[in-house]
Amino acid sequence: MIRSYALAALGTLALATITSTVFAQQGGQQQQPPARGLDTVLAVEAAQTAVNTCLDGGVKGSAAVVDSAGVLRVLVSANGSSKNSAENSPKKAILANDMKKPTSEIFSEMEKDSALKARLEADKNIFPRPGAVPIMAGNDVIGAIGFGGANGAQGGGAKDESCAKAGLDKIKSRVK
Repeated sequence: MIRSYALAALGTLALATITSTVFAQQGGQQQQPPARGLDTVLAVEAAQTAVNTCLDGGVKGSAAVVDSAGVLRVLVSANGSSKNSAENSPKKAILANDMKKPTSEIFSEMEKDSALKARLEADKNIFPRPGAVPIMAGNDVIGAIGFGGANGAQGGGAKDESCAKAGLDKIKSRVK
């Protein structure tokens, strides 16, 4: 009795394998090209530089690096940084990556375009405030780095973005 179940299971497995192979050959599902992004060593260095830069200015926060698909690759948070900084820095990076420009530019555009502002503020996967810059390899956006943590008295989003940019500047010459 056990043998017949095993043979039936093997037959089902073989059929599933053949079926998925046929669908793949027929183009049943298009595979997405792999996401581009920084090498892990560079991503960690950029994030750590952003955090250290802001710490030197008295700001405790978090830096996030995402790849071209918006997948979080690195998150570095300073001791004493807030939960919000750790949650918002990746969301800023995702927005900069998706729109292929610094979030300060996006924020300025939002102030002039109420429809854009409403659309971006309704999306809970992003945080449409200054603090992130795209990472370029030649003419291609391969991800973004975002920083969060500065309050208004510390310079707010402008300070956040300057720290993210410092992280990018540290590794920019080695981005491929």
